[in-house]
Amino acid sequence: MTGFVATIGMFDGVHRGHQFVLSQVAQCAREHGLQSMAITFDRRREAGDVLTPLDEKLLLLSKTDIDRVEVLSFTDELRLMTAHEFMQQVLKERFGVKILMIGYDNRFGHNREEGFEDYVRYGRELDMEVISLPPAPASIAPGLSSPTSHTLSSSLIRRLLTEGHVREAAAGLGYPYTIMGTVEHGEHIGTRLGFPTANLTPIDSQQLIPAPGVYAVKVRLEHSMEQKHGMMNIGRRPTFDGTRQTLETHIFQLHDNLYGQRLLVSFVERLRDEQRFDSVEALKAQLQQDKAAAEAVLNSISSK
Repeated sequence: MTGFVATIGMFDGVHRGHQFVLSQVAQCAREHGLQSMAITFDRRREAGDVLTPLDEKLLLLSKTDIDRVEVLSFTDELRLMTAHEFMQQVLKERFGVKILMIGYDNRFGHNREEGFEDYVRYGRELDMEVISLPPAPASIAPGLSSPTSHTLSSSLIRRLLTEGHVREAAAGLGYPYTIMGTVEHGEHIGTRLGFPTANLTPIDSQQLIPAPGVYAVKVRLEHSMEQKHGMMNIGRRPTFDGTRQTLETHIFQLHDNLYGQRLLVSFVERLRDEQRFDSVEALKAQLQQDKAAAEAVLNSISSK
């Protein structure tokens, strides 16, 4: 038999819940002698709310057991399609979907007016089986606190990050939350303090930035596998009366010129809030403590 077992979703973050869904789709496809497919969209979220830019999302999806990934442009034509039109014109005629696996409460089509039973009925008309995905077990995200009281979702990951809980976010994602940015010239305040920093401008301006504060991070250059340890400050530099949010990363034991290069910064642990200091000397003393704390966190992880 030819054709696909497919599922539909934004898959922002490709977190452990998504990974569970995709594994179910791949298993179903194997059992029916079909190929598996994930259908996603290039629709943008609100600015500052994206977990994974499209390129990164596709990379993460490629690491699952799914055979094929299709990206649909969220055009007016697509947006105005009814669920029946979408199932017939896109799923059946364009992609050859034989089995559609979706969550019972997942909705698609214009205004999302129909529900699961409607999709099952349309599927019978189109010779397409519609199957409800099983709920993801709480055990899929070990390390995520109170997994039974919080449904693992992209929304939960966003909330954890905006509150600075990067370790828990990583437990839900299955990997450390990462931002890619270009190193730009700053005001060289870090250099004067003895802590030179790479000032990062995110490649995707809509990607979510975690809560202000100081973080232990791992850093690597784009196209490099070598990771360095470091610490990042997200904030407005209140000690210097700053007004613009900056992302400043101090990389331990690195003296290279990084201007214009792209860095990937992965968040490991939040060390403290951003704060105003009474003097530059007080700030320097705190930075020494931050570095020691970051090294302790990162070395403990590396030794495991």
